[in-house]
Amino acid sequence: MPYSSELLKQYADGKRDFGQMSLRGIFVSEACLIDVNFAQAYLANANFSRSDLRSSDFTEADLSQAMFWQTDLSQARFHLANLGRANLIRAVLTETDLTQATLQDADLRLANLTNANLHQADLANADLGFANLTGANLAGADLTRANLTGAVLHRADLRGACLDKALLGKTDLSTAILDGVDLDKSLADEIRQIIATPSMQQSA
Repeated sequence: MPYSSELLKQYADGKRDFGQMSLRGIFVSEACLIDVNFAQAYLANANFSRSDLRSSDFTEADLSQAMFWQTDLSQARFHLANLGRANLIRAVLTETDLTQATLQDADLRLANLTNANLHQADLANADLGFANLTGANLAGADLTRANLTGAVLHRADLRGACLDKALLGKTDLSTAILDGVDLDKSLADEIRQIIATPSMQQSA
Protein backbone atom coordinates (compact mmCIF):
# COMPACT_ATOMS: atom_id res chain seq x y z
CA MET A 1 0.00 0.00 0.00
CA PRO A 2 2.24 2.85 -1.23
CA TYR A 3 1.84 6.28 0.32
CA SER A 4 2.98 9.65 -0.97
CA SER A 5 6.77 9.48 -1.41
CA GLU A 6 6.67 5.73 -2.05
CA LEU A 7 3.98 6.08 -4.73
CA LEU A 8 5.89 8.92 -6.39
CA LYS A 9 9.09 6.85 -6.34
CA GLN A 10 7.29 3.91 -7.94
CA TYR A 11 5.91 6.25 -10.59
CA ALA A 12 9.40 7.64 -11.25
CA ASP A 13 10.63 4.05 -11.60
CA GLY A 14 8.04 3.44 -14.33
CA LYS A 15 5.09 1.96 -12.47
CA ARG A 16 1.72 3.16 -13.80
CA ASP A 17 -0.74 0.59 -12.43
CA PHE A 18 -2.20 1.35 -9.01
CA GLY A 19 -5.62 -0.07 -9.81
CA GLN A 20 -7.73 -1.68 -7.07
CA MET A 21 -5.33 -0.49 -4.36
CA SER A 22 -6.35 0.96 -1.00
CA LEU A 23 -4.94 4.51 -0.95
CA ARG A 24 -7.34 6.24 1.39
CA GLY A 25 -6.16 9.71 2.42
CA ILE A 26 -3.02 9.67 0.28
CA PHE A 27 -1.41 13.13 -0.05
CA VAL A 28 0.27 13.73 -3.41
CA SER A 29 -0.23 17.46 -3.90
CA GLU A 30 1.61 19.17 -6.80
CA ALA A 31 2.66 15.80 -8.24
CA CYS A 32 3.02 14.69 -11.85
CA LEU A 33 1.07 11.44 -12.34
CA ILE A 34 0.17 11.43 -16.03
CA ASP A 35 -1.57 8.38 -17.56
CA VAL A 36 -1.79 6.41 -14.30
CA ASN A 37 -4.25 3.58 -13.69
CA PHE A 38 -6.26 4.11 -10.49
CA ALA A 39 -9.28 2.12 -11.70
CA GLN A 40 -11.35 0.70 -8.82
CA ALA A 41 -8.87 2.10 -6.29
CA TYR A 42 -10.02 3.26 -2.85
CA LEU A 43 -9.01 6.93 -2.75
CA ALA A 44 -11.49 8.46 -0.32
CA ASN A 45 -10.14 11.70 1.22
CA ALA A 46 -7.09 11.63 -1.08
CA ASN A 47 -5.41 14.97 -1.80
CA PHE A 48 -4.28 15.56 -5.39
CA SER A 49 -4.35 19.37 -5.24
CA ARG A 50 -2.51 21.14 -8.09
CA SER A 51 -1.29 17.82 -9.47
CA ASP A 52 -1.06 16.81 -13.13
CA LEU A 53 -3.26 13.74 -13.65
CA ARG A 54 -3.93 14.09 -17.35
CA SER A 55 -5.24 10.95 -19.10
CA SER A 56 -5.30 8.96 -15.84
CA ASP A 57 -7.93 6.27 -15.31
CA PHE A 58 -10.20 6.49 -12.24
CA THR A 59 -12.92 4.17 -13.58
CA GLU A 60 -15.12 2.93 -10.71
CA ALA A 61 -12.73 4.42 -8.14
CA ASP A 62 -13.95 5.65 -4.74
CA LEU A 63 -12.91 9.31 -4.60
CA SER A 64 -15.45 10.48 -2.08
CA GLN A 65 -14.38 13.73 -0.39
CA ALA A 66 -11.14 13.75 -2.40
CA MET A 67 -9.32 17.03 -3.03
CA PHE A 68 -8.65 18.03 -6.64
CA TRP A 69 -8.23 21.79 -6.18
CA GLN A 70 -6.64 23.29 -9.33
CA THR A 71 -5.77 19.78 -10.54
CA ASP A 72 -5.31 19.05 -14.25
CA LEU A 73 -7.61 16.13 -15.06
CA SER A 74 -7.83 16.70 -18.81
CA GLN A 75 -8.92 13.58 -20.71
CA ALA A 76 -8.98 11.54 -17.49
CA ARG A 77 -11.57 8.78 -17.11
CA PHE A 78 -14.04 8.73 -14.20
CA HIS A 79 -16.70 6.39 -15.60
CA LEU A 80 -18.87 5.18 -12.69
CA ALA A 81 -16.48 6.76 -10.17
CA ASN A 82 -17.69 8.05 -6.80
CA LEU A 83 -16.77 11.74 -6.44
CA GLY A 84 -19.36 12.54 -3.82
CA ARG A 85 -18.43 15.70 -1.87
CA ALA A 86 -15.14 15.94 -3.76
CA ASN A 87 -13.44 19.33 -4.02
CA LEU A 88 -12.86 20.13 -7.71
CA ILE A 89 -12.65 23.92 -7.41
CA ARG A 90 -10.79 25.36 -10.44
CA ALA A 91 -9.99 21.84 -11.66
CA VAL A 92 -9.29 21.36 -15.38
CA LEU A 93 -11.64 18.66 -16.70
CA THR A 94 -11.51 19.34 -20.43
CA GLU A 95 -12.62 16.33 -22.50
CA THR A 96 -12.82 14.29 -19.29
CA ASP A 97 -15.03 11.19 -19.13
CA LEU A 98 -17.42 11.53 -16.19
CA THR A 99 -20.15 9.30 -17.60
CA GLN A 100 -22.46 7.90 -14.91
CA ALA A 101 -20.13 9.25 -12.22
CA THR A 102 -21.50 10.22 -8.80
CA LEU A 103 -20.83 13.90 -8.07
CA GLN A 104 -23.45 14.53 -5.41
CA ASP A 105 -22.56 17.57 -3.28
CA ALA A 106 -19.27 17.96 -5.19
CA ASP A 107 -17.73 21.44 -5.39
CA LEU A 108 -16.96 22.31 -9.03
CA ARG A 109 -16.91 26.09 -8.75
CA LEU A 110 -14.88 27.74 -11.51
CA ALA A 111 -13.94 24.33 -12.93
CA ASN A 112 -13.17 24.02 -16.65
CA LEU A 113 -15.43 21.27 -18.03
CA THR A 114 -15.14 22.22 -21.69
CA ASN A 115 -16.25 19.27 -23.85
CA ALA A 116 -16.46 17.02 -20.77
CA ASN A 117 -18.73 13.98 -20.98
CA LEU A 118 -21.17 13.97 -18.04
CA HIS A 119 -23.77 11.72 -19.66
CA GLN A 120 -26.10 10.39 -16.94
CA ALA A 121 -23.85 11.76 -14.19
CA ASP A 122 -25.36 12.37 -10.74
CA LEU A 123 -24.77 16.06 -9.95
CA ALA A 124 -27.53 16.48 -7.40
CA ASN A 125 -26.69 19.33 -5.00
CA ALA A 126 -23.38 19.91 -6.79
CA ASP A 127 -21.94 23.43 -6.89
CA LEU A 128 -21.09 24.40 -10.48
CA GLY A 129 -21.01 28.13 -9.85
CA PHE A 130 -19.22 29.96 -12.68
CA ALA A 131 -17.98 26.67 -14.16
CA ASN A 132 -17.21 26.50 -17.88
CA LEU A 133 -19.38 23.76 -19.40
CA THR A 134 -18.97 24.80 -23.04
CA GLY A 135 -19.74 21.85 -25.28
CA ALA A 136 -20.24 19.52 -22.31
CA ASN A 137 -22.48 16.47 -22.65
CA LEU A 138 -24.98 16.59 -19.78
CA ALA A 139 -27.63 14.47 -21.46
CA GLY A 140 -29.60 12.52 -18.88
CA ALA A 141 -27.63 14.07 -16.00
CA ASP A 142 -29.27 14.67 -12.62
CA LEU A 143 -28.79 18.35 -11.72
CA THR A 144 -31.47 18.45 -9.05
CA ARG A 145 -30.81 21.40 -6.73
CA ALA A 146 -27.43 21.97 -8.40
CA ASN A 147 -25.98 25.47 -8.32
CA LEU A 148 -25.33 26.66 -11.89
CA THR A 149 -25.11 30.35 -11.05
CA GLY A 150 -22.96 32.11 -13.62
CA ALA A 151 -22.07 28.86 -15.39
CA VAL A 152 -21.33 28.93 -19.13
CA LEU A 153 -23.24 26.28 -21.08
CA HIS A 154 -22.53 27.27 -24.70
CA ARG A 155 -23.52 24.35 -26.95
CA ALA A 156 -23.92 22.09 -23.90
CA ASP A 157 -26.19 19.09 -24.43
CA LEU A 158 -28.83 18.96 -21.67
CA ARG A 159 -31.28 16.67 -23.43
CA GLY A 160 -33.24 14.68 -20.87
CA ALA A 161 -31.36 16.23 -17.93
CA CYS A 162 -33.14 16.94 -14.64
CA LEU A 163 -32.84 20.57 -13.52
CA ASP A 164 -35.51 20.45 -10.83
CA LYS A 165 -34.89 23.23 -8.29
CA ALA A 166 -31.51 24.05 -9.85
CA LEU A 167 -30.12 27.58 -9.39
CA LEU A 168 -29.66 29.32 -12.75
CA GLY A 169 -28.95 32.95 -11.92
CA LYS A 170 -26.77 34.54 -14.65
CA THR A 171 -26.38 31.15 -16.32
CA ASP A 172 -25.68 31.29 -20.07
CA LEU A 173 -28.03 28.80 -21.73
CA SER A 174 -28.44 30.78 -24.96
CA THR A 175 -27.02 28.04 -27.23
CA ALA A 176 -27.59 24.99 -25.02
CA ILE A 177 -29.61 21.99 -26.27
CA LEU A 178 -32.60 21.74 -23.92
CA ASP A 179 -34.87 19.15 -25.56
CA GLY A 180 -36.71 17.05 -22.99
CA VAL A 181 -35.21 18.82 -19.97
CA ASP A 182 -37.04 17.94 -16.75
CA LEU A 183 -37.81 21.01 -14.64
CA ASP A 184 -40.58 22.63 -12.66
CA LYS A 185 -42.75 25.42 -14.10
CA SER A 186 -41.03 28.30 -12.28
CA LEU A 187 -37.64 27.10 -13.55
CA ALA A 188 -39.02 26.68 -17.06
CA ASP A 189 -40.13 30.32 -17.01
CA GLU A 190 -36.69 31.35 -15.72
CA ILE A 191 -34.93 29.44 -18.52
CA ARG A 192 -37.15 31.06 -21.15
CA GLN A 193 -36.18 34.46 -19.76
CA ILE A 194 -32.46 33.55 -19.70
CA ILE A 195 -32.58 32.35 -23.33
CA ALA A 196 -34.56 35.38 -24.47
CA THR A 197 -32.34 37.97 -22.78
CA PRO A 198 -29.37 37.92 -25.24
CA SER A 199 -31.59 38.36 -28.29
CA MET A 200 -33.50 41.16 -26.58
CA GLN A 201 -30.23 42.93 -25.80
CA GLN A 202 -29.03 42.59 -29.40
CA SER A 203 -32.23 44.09 -30.80
CA ALA A 204 -32.15 47.00 -28.34
